[in-house]
Amino acid sequence: MSAATKEVKRITTHVLRAMKARGEKISMLTAYDFSMAKIVDAAGIDIILVGDSASNVMAGHETTLPITLDQMIYHAQSVIRAVKRALVVVDLPFGSYQGNSKVALESAVRIMKEAGAHAIKLEGGSEVEESVKRILSAGVPVMGHLGLTPQSIYKFGTYTVRAKEEQEAQKLLQDAQLLEDLGCFSIVLEKIPANLTKVVSEQLVIPTIGIGGGPDADGQVLVTHDMLGITKDFHPRFLRRYLELFETIKEAVNQYVQDVKSGDFPNEKEQY
Repeated sequence: MSAATKEVKRITTHVLRAMKARGEKISMLTAYDFSMAKIVDAAGIDIILVGDSASNVMAGHETTLPITLDQMIYHAQSVIRAVKRALVVVDLPFGSYQGNSKVALESAVRIMKEAGAHAIKLEGGSEVEESVKRILSAGVPVMGHLGLTPQSIYKFGTYTVRAKEEQEAQKLLQDAQLLEDLGCFSIVLEKIPANLTKVVSEQLVIPTIGIGGGPDADGQVLVTHDMLGITKDFHPRFLRRYLELFETIKEAVNQYVQDVKSGDFPNEKEQY
């Protein structure tokens, strides 16, 4: 984190654009609860994403599709209470914005009013143009999401790299420009070829945030539970694990179990 960003009391969409302009990379991680959000924010993260990945990480679903708008609002409320500096972006869940711009606006307004979020994120390009327009017209900041869009997993049928073929790559470029022209403040580019990420990032004025898209995005995002090694069975190429907390926590809990069963806990100093 640069000295300039360290001095910022609150990250805003304007700050993010300025970071891109001066070549400073943007850091983004997920959080779904008060305790984790407090840690991530205190560590100096620029953006906290209350992702619909909560469906997988927190609820154990196979996909992001089952999580509801009410559940996303609950997670967002918990995160907002902890955050003093980061920009908090909340995913619009599947079914809350596709195909009906009026419903999309209502969903976005609920997240902003009930959770106190700073912005929303949604997946897709030209397919969701009317929803993006309507949400932005109400003054709600929108982050786009192109490439691998997990809410469309049953359409794609696989989590493989997207936009490898020329036709899909061209559509992604057009969608990225469309989202910028509509007024989105940033775009997540998920699991696309690194050279395409570079092209998109150079083409746009607004920041790009990569995940599995190489180093040339203006920022990077990971799921916090993945990078901390709390999730155990997820091993994509783009993931760097900074800790192996699954084993560390498991060992601590195992020791606690042994101490309770042996009578070692609590000892004389741990009682009144």
